[in-house]
Amino acid sequence: MSDPAASYDVVVIGAGVNGAGIARDAALRGMSVIVLDQNDLCSGTSAISSRLIHGGLRYLEYGELGLVYESLRERIALRRIAAHLVEPMRICIPIYESSKRGPLLIRIGMIAYDLLSIGKTVPGHKMLTRDAMIRTEPGLEPAGLRGAACYYDAQVIFAERLVLENLLGARAAGADIRLYGKVTRINVEDKAVKSVVFVDAHTGSEERVEARTVVNAAGPWVDQVLNTASIPVPRLIGGTKGSHIVVAPFEGAPDDAFYVEAQADGRPFFIIPWNGLYLIGTTDIRFDGDLAEVRASREEIDYLLAETNRVFPQAQLDVSDIRYAYAGVRPLPHRDKGPESAITRRHIIRHHRKVARGLISIIGGKLTTYRHLSEQTVDRVGKLLGRKRPGCRTADTLLPGACRLDEARAVLEGLPGLAAAGVERLLGIYGGRAIALVELARTEPGLEVTIDPSGTVLAAEVAFAIREEFAQTLIDIVYRRTMIGLDADQGRAVYAAIAELAGTELGWSAERRSREIELLRAYSDSFAVA
Repeated sequence: MSDPAASYDVVVIGAGVNGAGIARDAALRGMSVIVLDQNDLCSGTSAISSRLIHGGLRYLEYGELGLVYESLRERIALRRIAAHLVEPMRICIPIYESSKRGPLLIRIGMIAYDLLSIGKTVPGHKMLTRDAMIRTEPGLEPAGLRGAACYYDAQVIFAERLVLENLLGARAAGADIRLYGKVTRINVEDKAVKSVVFVDAHTGSEERVEARTVVNAAGPWVDQVLNTASIPVPRLIGGTKGSHIVVAPFEGAPDDAFYVEAQADGRPFFIIPWNGLYLIGTTDIRFDGDLAEVRASREEIDYLLAETNRVFPQAQLDVSDIRYAYAGVRPLPHRDKGPESAITRRHIIRHHRKVARGLISIIGGKLTTYRHLSEQTVDRVGKLLGRKRPGCRTADTLLPGACRLDEARAVLEGLPGLAAAGVERLLGIYGGRAIALVELARTEPGLEVTIDPSGTVLAAEVAFAIREEFAQTLIDIVYRRTMIGLDADQGRAVYAAIAELAGTELGWSAERRSREIELLRAYSDSFAVA
């Protein structure tokens, strides 16, 4: 353990979207910040969403108008600060005779949605007749169809990159990012936080940092983190499991995303064009098991397949059509009773002032509203620190990749051997930061080439992920930096090439390279459907 300990205004525990957003906001306001996570960035709840930046249309049913308004305002902000990652998406709601929600109720919801999104940068809704909907999407089941509503929200294809860019922004503003740093103890003295002890997952070394405030943004692990403080706190998290399946384009597949009422239980779910594939989900089931062993169950998979085949009958999807599936736990407030869908998605910022002043826990929240949650949290931290700080800047300060997009395109198009699809891929992942990627590629021999048969993945991406983006393992590089782990084949064809490049960059032995490939393959296999 190092001595003397470094001291920080804010220790953020958790490098998901909330933790990353809080770190960026705090650092931009001049606070000294350290971020700790027991794993890599975005390796928990933030990566298992439906990858939508949306207002939460169904929250209107539960009267959560404030949450819908907040979400729609944040959708505008994220389109502004992360235009390279967040794109508009049209979503259609088919209305069948068997639907619990009829045309009038849907129309009222659409009007309310438009009214709550004043100042929006996307078109308003349209109500379509049965025939118009079938002409638009001929693969849709026509029997019993009464009409449809179509509206716009937005999609973040790679939530992992949104989290990463917030951490990059935090680092640029002075934050210290310590991934694979597992918190083992929060020291509380005289009912106030004093320090945090964490262990490096790779080396086993222990370190202590002094903390004026601690923000527990560990998602489903919030209660586990609180247990390291040995303070009396009631259970805060009552997570629900959400599962998705990913399939290739199928017969009759829609061009737009679809928001469908499931016949089995009336719960809405999505069928979304995503990353050249289709993302189908999600489920909502109470979960009290091991957070390290969350998997999509066969029951959930059969449910999603059956409901998709019902609405798009030409698909005839079965388990063999699933490329992979993923599941995770939403860190929702603990509730003993009531339906899972009725548990609020509004975030809660809990200050444990009676037992540990300066310790704040984040409960719940949505991918869409992370920026506003961060603003509110840092406002609270600023008051606890008792020093006047600048106001929040994150609603207008662009994320690192949102700048110089036209210049980045021109630079990428000038790379020999990079296919047109590769240009689009790199822009969608790195945005304007692709300029620095190309500079690296041209500077060092062997990094300007592509490593995949289709000419879309640059060798330089591996070194860039390690040097500039906190990557430490092959899993980090494949699944949360280059994003090829989310392709139809999970990027398996280039694992060996990436391992060679990473091994050279990090000085791995032959044994370490083999071990990293083994771990990567096991991780990829964990998404398979039995």
